[in-house]
Amino acid sequence: PASMTKMMTTIVAIESINDWDTSVTVSAEIIDEMQKASASMAGFSAGEKVSVKDLLYGVMLPSGGDAAMALAEATAGSQEIFVALMNQKAERLGMTNTHFTNVVGLHNDNHYTTAEDLAKLMIYALKNDLFRQIFTAKDYTTTPSNRHSQGITLHSSVLNKTEINFDGGCILGSKSGYTKEAGLCLASLAEKNGRQYILITAKAQGDY
Repeated sequence: PASMTKMMTTIVAIESINDWDTSVTVSAEIIDEMQKASASMAGFSAGEKVSVKDLLYGVMLPSGGDAAMALAEATAGSQEIFVALMNQKAERLGMTNTHFTNVVGLHNDNHYTTAEDLAKLMIYALKNDLFRQIFTAKDYTTTPSNRHSQGITLHSSVLNKTEINFDGGCILGSKSGYTKEAGLCLASLAEKNGRQYILITAKAQGDY
C-alpha cells in the first residue's frame, strides 16, 4: 500500500489521542531513521515541539514519515505497539486481507492490503470530521514552534499538482503513495452530480 498506509496511521492516532493540541517532540532519532529510509518528510526538525494536530496534517498532506513516526511514539510509546493498534483496527473493520508492519508504508513483504480493504478503511475514516477535514485540505500552516517561528506550510502532494476538476465533478481529497515495489498508488475521493465516490488505485506503472 506504500503511503496509503498513512490513512490508517492517521485515523488510529485521531481516535487514540483525546487532546489534539498536545505537544509532541520530534526526536533526532526519528529524523535520522526516516532520512536513511529515504522516506518522504513533512519538514519538522529534530527537537521540534509540534502539536498532534500539526503532525496529523504532516502525515497526510506531504506524506511525512517524520510526522507518522512521531505520532506513533506519542500515541503508543513505540512504532511496534502502534502497529498492533493498526492491525486491531483493520480486523475490526473487516479488512481480512490486510497486515501492517510499519506506520509509514515502507516496503515489507508482510505489509500488505487490498483495494477493497482500503476502500473499507476510507468509508470508515471519512465519517470522522477531523480525518475528512485533513483528507480534503489543499494546504495547512502549522502553529509556530521552537524551530519554525512562522510554522511550516504543508501542501497536499496531489491537490496542488493535479488537475482536480473533470467533466461534471472534482476530486475532493486524496492520499498518494509510491515505492518501487508498490508502484504508483492513490486513494481518492471525488464528487460528481452530487454523489461522492471512492477510488483506490494501486500498482500503476511509472515512477514517482
